[in-house]
Amino acid sequence: MRPEILAPCGSPEVLEAALRAGCDAVYLGGESFSARQNAKNFTREELEEAVRLCHIRGVKVYQAINTVLTDDELEACKEAVKTACELGIDGLITQDLALVEIVRGCCPGMPIHASTQMTLHTKEGMLFAKELGFSRAVAARELPEGILKELCSLPIEIEVFVHGALCMSVSGQCYMSALIGSRSANRGLCAQACRLPACAVRGRKNEYALSLKDMSLIPRLDRLAEMGAASLKIEGRMKRPEYTAAAVKAAEDKLSGKEPDMQTLKNVFSRSGFTDGYFAGRTGREMFGTRTKEDALAAAAELPKLHALYRTEEKRTGVFFRLKIKQDEPIELSAKDREGNEVTAFGEAPRSAIKKPSEKEELRERLGKLGSTIYELEGFECQLGEGLNVPASALNELRRDVCGKLDQARFERYTKKPAFEDKALAFASPEKARKQSLRVGITKAEQLKLIPPDKTELVYASFSEAEKLLSAGFDKDKICAVMPRFTFDENAQEKVLEGLCALGLRHIECTNYAHINMGKRLGLELHGGFGLNAANTLALRQLKKLGLADCIVSFELTARQINSLGAELPFGAVAYGRLPMMLTVNCPVRQSIGCKNCKGELFDRTGRCFPMKCSREQGYVEILNSDTLCISDIQREFETPRFFRIDFFEEKEKQAAEIFEAFLEGRTPQTDSRLTKGLYRRGVK
Repeated sequence: MRPEILAPCGSPEVLEAALRAGCDAVYLGGESFSARQNAKNFTREELEEAVRLCHIRGVKVYQAINTVLTDDELEACKEAVKTACELGIDGLITQDLALVEIVRGCCPGMPIHASTQMTLHTKEGMLFAKELGFSRAVAARELPEGILKELCSLPIEIEVFVHGALCMSVSGQCYMSALIGSRSANRGLCAQACRLPACAVRGRKNEYALSLKDMSLIPRLDRLAEMGAASLKIEGRMKRPEYTAAAVKAAEDKLSGKEPDMQTLKNVFSRSGFTDGYFAGRTGREMFGTRTKEDALAAAAELPKLHALYRTEEKRTGVFFRLKIKQDEPIELSAKDREGNEVTAFGEAPRSAIKKPSEKEELRERLGKLGSTIYELEGFECQLGEGLNVPASALNELRRDVCGKLDQARFERYTKKPAFEDKALAFASPEKARKQSLRVGITKAEQLKLIPPDKTELVYASFSEAEKLLSAGFDKDKICAVMPRFTFDENAQEKVLEGLCALGLRHIECTNYAHINMGKRLGLELHGGFGLNAANTLALRQLKKLGLADCIVSFELTARQINSLGAELPFGAVAYGRLPMMLTVNCPVRQSIGCKNCKGELFDRTGRCFPMKCSREQGYVEILNSDTLCISDIQREFETPRFFRIDFFEEKEKQAAEIFEAFLEGRTPQTDSRLTKGLYRRGVK
């Protein structure tokens, strides 16, 4: 089955271009909860009109309600879901489990799609999404062809990004914009700090080590279709109508067996050309690029030409007209489209011809003037009495009338409005923690040497360090293996985990949703990591239902917001450490100076140094904040977390012990590091 071409629509103007260019589906955002808050987006009235225009054409409309939600937004989110049901939206795109809870409780008939912000990139992750009730999942952009092929064989629709901008970070795992400027990518306000100068060697200028070219898999769409991709997604809700029209046209051409015009596509918008590096399994320097002056000039020259792509209406279906013209009877015109919709309109009775009576061919020609509609004439039948004449104006009005009725019939056929029961969002109230324990995350087992084990509730460790601790006789009830945040080989990952279980491992930290079922199969206690982006009480409830024992809440929340979270699931907060700003599978240092010259550092245009944490065996690196989060002196402001997590990176044994002791005593540790309170006080937009 041919996959749908899914077009981005950030405004009504772009929607018109997408429809006229021939897309099969669109995705757009309302005025709230859209991960592209800087797009124009759609009011309720504009959403209603968008659904009408799309459904007349047999085009589906998916609404993005895909930001991380806070408790004070849940009622408004429920209203947005209610509106989507009332308008006949075909599916909701989301990353927050709160929306899953709302849809399950209020409108189980509304399809939901797992956003790319959920960081789904493995078989286990996709199957988890299916079990949770998602009908479709958007695969991570970083996946090679082989993995995509495996995912497309699963019993869930897979949506694949095929054209548009590439974020340096894996979607859903970028906190750079939030930590630098309080503009959260997870809440739709990314400031695109990655497009600014950055380099692997201090002082180098005019380097953009975090800026990737735009991707384009349009020349490979036939392969994606063969492997069973359900939807081919074009990125760009912030882009112009010309961009969307050109991308849709190129995709349509490729699926129709024509050669797509890639040069025009490059001219309308690119960053030094396109890349298919992730799909081809070929990362590195070739994938990096910026928006140059030459790119902008090419776009300026191309834009006027592109208006032709959406100047006229796309013919969506054929129509068969049946015309009856009899003496003293109203003229009757019936219309039937390819899909079987049939309507009839009536006009005034015909006149007796004074000069020349109407002829069938003349009538056919007039009815065939369907230029401003989605229809093209495919058949005509006429019963015409002798000596009768139908004025051109009357026939034109009749044609417009019957086409309008056919539009309405098509709209009604393609519009499904799931029932919505307005249930109250009742959940547990916040509870002050009676006792707040300390948990420690390590990069090396030696960091625990001077930390009293009886004061530590749990130790988070990588697979290799967890194995050392288990083999050394460390308390098995206190070892929690941290699952890799991204992987290209899930089977190998599970085998390593099985080996750790054989040594006595009892706990794992689920850094993405794929780990939940894996951990359950092995009988492990599940702890949710910050990468799940849990930021509201309903999400915590869902995680409890899924079997988690506890969870780290999002460090993009303020202390006040954390204190307002209901006690649905025990939760904790990151209290110390270099917060990860990006998770990326394309190393900015390797492409710039090579691994052998790597010092584990990246510098921005101001000279700030961002440490790099390399997980080469898993195929990804993390870019860490230049400052170190530390709330040891303000722990009292956090009343509801059951535990605080202290994460060590490069700290030596004595330094780790000093920091741990500072938390026990509620004071600022003695350290040379520049400390920050993170977002716990200033929050995000």
